Amino acid sequence: MLDRQVLMEGRHVRLEPLAQAHLPGLMQAIDNGALWSNPYTFVPQPQELDRFLDQAEAGAAAGTELAFAIVDSASAQVAGSTRYRHIAPHHGKLEIGYTFIARSFQRTYVNTEAKYLMLRFAFEEWQCERVEFQTDALNAQSRAAIERLGARQEGLLRRHYRMRDGRMRDTAIYSIVRDEWDDVRTALEDKLLAHEPAA
Repeated sequence: MLDRQVLMEGRHVRLEPLAQAHLPGLMQAIDNGALWSNPYTFVPQPQELDRFLDQAEAGAAAGTELAFAIVDSASAQVAGSTRYRHIAPHHGKLEIGYTFIARSFQRTYVNTEAKYLMLRFAFEEWQCERVEFQTDALNAQSRAAIERLGARQEGLLRRHYRMRDGRMRDTAIYSIVRDEWDDVRTALEDKLLAHEPAA
């Protein structure tokens, strides 16, 4: 299932396999809004980006993760990062997560198109049966973004992760399954059309 050189390109966003060359742009992205200071996320701090890349490469080598730089096509600016996680080909499932987007690109087409590209590739190229999303139960912005994609909440994993400040977080679990993909795809394509200029 895993191709480490997957490149996905939409009308406004390009997902490039995460590489050393992306780190300066990624540093600017996380600095735009001091994303690492959000207590509900695991966004790396600037000095942790080398380790962030090392972990992504280790996950790719193990066949369990595939990380991307999210690039805004118009400006060629790195808008953030996202990845496939917990890839399980035998079960036809994976998670989309570890997503963070520069403050100036939040609530724009960037997250919608990036997730659309990843979902389309997962269901149509890799023939997945299930795509999962996880987020901190307290992260209202992230939960709303996941729900806007058309994912359904399945429940909470209680005291699931220890956060940087020592808090034990509850994790909200969402998913989209194969039978839902056609409707989800249509809704996402409609959302993306809304970002197109009028003819």
